Amino acid sequence: MDQENQAPPAGSAAAPNPERKTLDDRAKMTDLERIRHSAAHVLATAILRLWPDAQFAYGPPVETGFYYDVELSHRIAPEDFEKIEAEMKKEIKANHPFEKIVVDRDQAIAEAQSGRLGALTERPGLPSKFKLDLLNQIPAGEPISYFKNGDFIDLCAGPHVMRTGNIGAFKLTSVASAYYKGDERNPQLQRIYGTAFKNKTEMEAYFTMLEEAKRRDHRKIGAEMGLFAIDTEYVGPGMPLWLPKGTALVEELEKLAKETEFAAGYVRVKTPHLAREKMYKTSGHLPYYADSMFPPMELREKGAAADAEPDRYYLKAMNCPHHHRIFAAEPHSYRDLPLRLAEYGTCYRYEQSGELFGLMRVRSLNMNDAHIYCTEEQFAQEFRAVNDMYLKYFKIFGLEKYQMRFSTHSAEGLGKKYVNEPELWKKTEDMVRKVLIDSGINYVEVANEAAFYGPKIDVQVWSAIGREFTIATNQVDFAVPAKFGLTYRDRDNSEKTPLCIHRAPLGTHERFIGFLIEHYAGNFPLWLAPEQVRVITIGAEEPLLQYARAITDELRANQVRAVGDYGTDPMKAKIAEAEKARVHTMLVIGGRDMESGNISVRLHSKGPQGAHPRAKVIADILQSIKERQA
Repeated sequence: MDQENQAPPAGSAAAPNPERKTLDDRAKMTDLERIRHSAAHVLATAILRLWPDAQFAYGPPVETGFYYDVELSHRIAPEDFEKIEAEMKKEIKANHPFEKIVVDRDQAIAEAQSGRLGALTERPGLPSKFKLDLLNQIPAGEPISYFKNGDFIDLCAGPHVMRTGNIGAFKLTSVASAYYKGDERNPQLQRIYGTAFKNKTEMEAYFTMLEEAKRRDHRKIGAEMGLFAIDTEYVGPGMPLWLPKGTALVEELEKLAKETEFAAGYVRVKTPHLAREKMYKTSGHLPYYADSMFPPMELREKGAAADAEPDRYYLKAMNCPHHHRIFAAEPHSYRDLPLRLAEYGTCYRYEQSGELFGLMRVRSLNMNDAHIYCTEEQFAQEFRAVNDMYLKYFKIFGLEKYQMRFSTHSAEGLGKKYVNEPELWKKTEDMVRKVLIDSGINYVEVANEAAFYGPKIDVQVWSAIGREFTIATNQVDFAVPAKFGLTYRDRDNSEKTPLCIHRAPLGTHERFIGFLIEHYAGNFPLWLAPEQVRVITIGAEEPLLQYARAITDELRANQVRAVGDYGTDPMKAKIAEAEKARVHTMLVIGGRDMESGNISVRLHSKGPQGAHPRAKVIADILQSIKERQA
């Protein structure tokens, strides 16, 4: 499956330049996006008042706010934000209208050459070089327009709010470097990030959430809990090492997936970590996906001629071609379908070093992958069953807010970005849309973001503090099975090509665990906690120690991750240490507990829960783990 790594938060590294929005895309911009787009223009206005020689490139709204890329001799620093914001406030107070001006191409070129575009006035000898380049990207026949607020005129198709005074609350947040168009051969610009909201209350809530997100940062908590390490010197950047406690999380998620998939009729397979070049050329991933794959290994057989073509192998960047070859390994009839092949497959993606971010964007990833081969008649039921699996997982992890992002193709991209099968695109998109509607799934439809071989659904979820994450994807493939010659024999004895559903409800270990760390702030439910139980003794008498060890042994015999702390440190110190380690359940045992056959129970961050009979405490722990209680 061609699941993307999740990008780092804005400001941690310059995000890639967005694709140029179509006029239809712009018409669908939300009220908040219009506010943020307008705020970017006000930012440019303010910078020009302070540094009139500034040259502007892109200034779009983005998920967390807006930015503008600028070339400027002065190096903007956070210390400059206060005076830039002061100029922005003046422009907002002036309440200038955003005026749209439609011009012809010749006029636009002439005004860009005079330096008027992206400026407050004409600037002889300082042409608007980036605006000239952007003009060349506007397709022939598409209207060319400016937007003007006060003295500032910018090449822009809109839309905006009515007046600068309609921009609610705003704040500049960070500055980063970014190559023009994301190409290191182009000039390096300064990217000024900001955010804007309808009002001050919404903005304050956003920054409160960001502060809480810092406290819950998966990199910080992961280090505190000893979950994973990234050894850039010996192993390499973006390739996490799972430490024992982190591996406990990995194995619990795999156990959940395997139990769920077994109950749903999946069969498990295993595939190698690399394959010949022919595999990816056949699938179509080469050459289109080459930039995201590690370079090939070139092998020559001993004794081969010096000029013989080497045998090229690639590290596996996706599991689907391997699963297609598993399907092809045996003949199939309609009676075998649907065939659901599942694997926690390890894949490798060559992400740019500047885009790597903890567990969220990595080069080595373990994916909860599966491919369902089915007939057209079976598609709706299978696709609905996958969605039901997502909903089950949402309930287990306490994810109350989610949205399916249904991505479709664009006619302009056929034969370039997408497989050139317009009728199949329409047919499969209609099928997916119908399932979503019939299932009552909360979804939005987004054009021109499909996979190259079919429509897809990205699963957006919100953590406990309201941060949005893309954790999983679900894709329909009507093209690649045919490229591999995959067929089954139908009832009428004819050979047909199956549809393939790519799905990964738990995404990758790396991204999903990164999300869960933040979602729970490291305070995992009992079934998932790396250290589930710590048995703490009050005293060091041998009978007491034997009683405590027997409890620990009984728990471990039932596969509970239980550890004993039988040392001589004071009880308060032992409890403080367990709390710091985020141990879910502490069983505190003193002489009176032993004599009565009880155990004093304490829960992380919730305090004492009272003393209860030993058998009941252990039974409750086992039941909570078995049922994966929140």
